[in-house]
Amino acid sequence: MESIAERLSAMDDLYFPRAIQPTAINPSQRKLILLDLLSRDVPVFLERYGPKLTHEELRQFDALKNNYEINWHLNHLRSIMNPTSDELRSKSVTVKNRRRAYLDKLICDGHYFSEDSMREREPYLHHEYLGKFQDLSGRSMARPGERWSETLLRRAEEAILVAKIRGEQQRLGVAERDWVGVERNLQEEEEEEEEEEEEEEEEEDEEEAKEKRGADSAEIPIDHHKSTNGAQTTTVGHSERPSLLPAEMQDQMEQFTFIMQQKFLLGEDHEYLDYTKIDNDETLDDHWQREANHDAEEKYFAEV
Repeated sequence: MESIAERLSAMDDLYFPRAIQPTAINPSQRKLILLDLLSRDVPVFLERYGPKLTHEELRQFDALKNNYEINWHLNHLRSIMNPTSDELRSKSVTVKNRRRAYLDKLICDGHYFSEDSMREREPYLHHEYLGKFQDLSGRSMARPGERWSETLLRRAEEAILVAKIRGEQQRLGVAERDWVGVERNLQEEEEEEEEEEEEEEEEEDEEEAKEKRGADSAEIPIDHHKSTNGAQTTTVGHSERPSLLPAEMQDQMEQFTFIMQQKFLLGEDHEYLDYTKIDNDETLDDHWQREANHDAEEKYFAEV
């Protein structure tokens, strides 16, 4: 037993009740506390530290399995270490139910599955379902009640997301003309070209006007301004952003949200959520049980 206490005492994250935490600072102190608990209350020791024991260490407690509590803990710990196929199936169902219960909580909270939050987690997927039909320039504009520092921070975050989307487009071999932000850049370039052309035309008109002022005053002046029929420069050549009707955009949003919810259920959001905590949260069973009872009641009254 001393070897067990020796090994466990070296663990920095070992649990101790709050009352004795001040006396469990170093390994030697922790070892004394563990040995004291082993001598006084083996069932409590197994309840607290059993999951950290090895198969060999568990065997050292077999001599005490005539005690009902100790035997129960030993069997429980061994079933966790070597679960049967039925236990594995039961565990799988429990995990799925707990994740669905937690999904309901996330949906009710409203933040995790908001469009902005989902876009931060999966910027390229959002772009494919929604972003390419939206005006990106609106995301960089100042919002009512927003401080300038907040606007700048949001613009910096937006630039990072756009860079991620474009990086994924490049990786997938998407044509450059279809890269996110290219349409806006082309439009800005064309607007600059239009302004330059207008300035050149104005300069030419001024030069011609000066020349005409030196001609015969009786001569009818010629209007060198462009007529309105086809002379105005229009923005052409860049690919226009595709658009969808509001109902179609809503359908795209629902599809995108469904995919993101499935990613959560499959355990793919481990960068943002602690699945170990969710999968072992017994309080989520109450939520699922209430849902199951509600469904059973609805089915009963529907059949009556």
